[in-house]
Amino acid sequence: MPAISPIPPPMPTSAPSKVIRVALIGNPNTGKSTLFTALAGVRQRVGNYPGVTVEKKTGHLWQNGLLFELIDLPGTYSLAPRSPDEMVTVNVLLGQGGHGERPDVVLSIVDASNLERNLFLVSQVLSLGLPTVVALNMVDLAHDRQIKIDVDSLARRLGVPVIPVQANRRIGLAELKAALAAAVRADPRPSDNLFPEAFRNQVREVSRWLNLERTEPVPDFLVERLLLDGNGYLEQILVNGQGDAGAERLRQARDSLSAAGLSVPAVEAMSRYNWIARTLDGIVHRPDGYQPTTSDRIDAVLTHKVFGTVVFAIVMALLFSSIFKWADPLMGIVDNAVGWLSGQVETILPAGALQSLLVDGVIGGVGAVVVFLPQILILFFCIALLEDCGYMARAAFLMDRLMAGVGLSGKSFIPLLSSFACAVPGIMAARVIENRRDRLATILIAPLMSCSARLPVYVILIGAFVPDRRYAGGLLGLQGLTLLAMYSIGVIVAIGVAWLLKKTLLRGETPPFILELPSYKIPSAHTIAYRMAERGWAFIAQAGTVIFAVTVLIWALSYYPRSNEQVNSEIANERTKLEAAVTAAPVGTEAHAAARNALSSFVEPTNLEHFSASQHQRYSFLGRAGQWIEPAVRPLGWDWRIGCAVIASFPAREVVMGVLGVIYHLGGDIDVGAENDQNRLRQQLRAARREGTGQPAYNLPVALSIMVFFALCAQCAATLAVIRRETDSWRWPMFTFAYMTTLAYFGALVTYQISVRLF
Repeated sequence: MPAISPIPPPMPTSAPSKVIRVALIGNPNTGKSTLFTALAGVRQRVGNYPGVTVEKKTGHLWQNGLLFELIDLPGTYSLAPRSPDEMVTVNVLLGQGGHGERPDVVLSIVDASNLERNLFLVSQVLSLGLPTVVALNMVDLAHDRQIKIDVDSLARRLGVPVIPVQANRRIGLAELKAALAAAVRADPRPSDNLFPEAFRNQVREVSRWLNLERTEPVPDFLVERLLLDGNGYLEQILVNGQGDAGAERLRQARDSLSAAGLSVPAVEAMSRYNWIARTLDGIVHRPDGYQPTTSDRIDAVLTHKVFGTVVFAIVMALLFSSIFKWADPLMGIVDNAVGWLSGQVETILPAGALQSLLVDGVIGGVGAVVVFLPQILILFFCIALLEDCGYMARAAFLMDRLMAGVGLSGKSFIPLLSSFACAVPGIMAARVIENRRDRLATILIAPLMSCSARLPVYVILIGAFVPDRRYAGGLLGLQGLTLLAMYSIGVIVAIGVAWLLKKTLLRGETPPFILELPSYKIPSAHTIAYRMAERGWAFIAQAGTVIFAVTVLIWALSYYPRSNEQVNSEIANERTKLEAAVTAAPVGTEAHAAARNALSSFVEPTNLEHFSASQHQRYSFLGRAGQWIEPAVRPLGWDWRIGCAVIASFPAREVVMGVLGVIYHLGGDIDVGAENDQNRLRQQLRAARREGTGQPAYNLPVALSIMVFFALCAQCAATLAVIRRETDSWRWPMFTFAYMTTLAYFGALVTYQISVRLF
């Protein structure tokens, strides 16, 4: 997929002879992404690695006349690959798997307050023999915990530069850049091998028979991992070609190591942690006894079963309100700007195909994209703020038990909650989930949450057809309970779909939810601002193009063919019918007065224009498609007009009410958010009759059927476009559309068939 660049990197005055590739690697919560943003600034590009759904970030940095390409690798605790996603980091460092040449320098980011754990990954990186620079991040947190580190001695023992930095405050960046430039010119460092000689001998033996028939030898690092990792992933890649004989040889090699007292994978843990202990001996000094930190005291409240849950509910309420309410004024400004621009075009251009294309297709399509931008920016401001200060990990910890019941982790909760405002930012928020299966399952069920776009459908149909009955002394109303039921349907179905996905398409061993609670810190305003801009641009550049294309397509289907003769004939026929009604009614009666009023109303220019638009809609490709699918939607209680509106609402669910407004002679500019327009549409829906039978086109069962359909359907091009972007494949948005449309159809069918027998 094409990469995205909010602001392209500046063009150098002279092309560099070589671009220096720098791979950034580190444990989660070490500030790696913050440091990457501090180094690359706006000169970043975002995409996915080839063939996997892992975010790929690259940036550029000029230092001492050299152009560095920064590669932000996924956060990891180890270089032990267990899936294609985790294999990305290893392949990039080894320069294989279609990821280009090996990096020229590795920048390893470590948490200064937790060196013992962080150096495990550093030891694996050093075994690759690549020039390496260690960024000792979060030195301020180490200082707060009274941890003293002899940085110069640590650098000598590691054999690589160690630079203290505070990425969130951009302290130490100049020294780090200079160290990167110096590392490029330094002699290659020898690779470290911390394992006993017996283990190294076994690696050489396995490498010998493994490479017998290979044109490209397997790197020793992967041979080591093949021996050490019993999860079967590398074995499937490297040994399967040799059949049972290869698997047997590998088993014998592991048995030999066990016999020598070097059982795997324990040999790696012992070797590396012994090395870490020797490296840090006399270098890191901690205070005697455990010293409670500020983070510990805060966590006593925020991770408490009762108080922590209360605080979490308040934080989530604020987050939800910010997306659902605070974005409204900004969305209104955007919507008004789009409306103003449409009005200007209508003033300049005469009525016709070109005006309609620009107003309804181009401007309407762009407006449908841009209007979501305030929600996305506010959501990612909140998420970046919570992530950067350290609270997001606590939220995942609190929600893990609840989400584990359907095979997901606590990190799925916030994306799903965000989807109640809009599935688009909710799906994008799923990037906080490291596990690929959990992330994909969350993405696939997020559209089932009833987003704000469904609300106009619920409000108008509930207000028109659900009786306003009150219960419990007036505290509960039937209309409110119906609205709650529509929101609950999506949640209940999402639980079932998530459980089914984790048992079938996304089945596999559920990884344990291991979560590190990082220390609280002051968020970086620069990092938060960049993440907001990055996500906003990603949405407009990727999802916007698809939404725009679909909107223009729907416009074309609803505009063509322009059958003016048929429309004029329908207008004449309708006028003749109304005049006949006036003539037939006795003068002076209420029937005569009503007939005269109907005729007078019909011949008004605005109403004639609305009637003409509805007839054009009827004879358009879209209208004909609605009539063509009528046999399929008739069991749902729908006629062709509802089917036509459902087809037209593919770009966005809320379009359905605007299309119904055109069909029922109210005009396409009906504002479903305005109470007056809501009442007009409700009156028209109540008065609508089925063609040929004269029976009401809408009643309570039909209204419930429509609402259930829209509660479960995938009528949102923005959502499908973002799923395409996040998964880097059209397979998953097509699957989402297929399964949700199927659920929506059968849900509406069951709802109508049961309710029509009850009411």
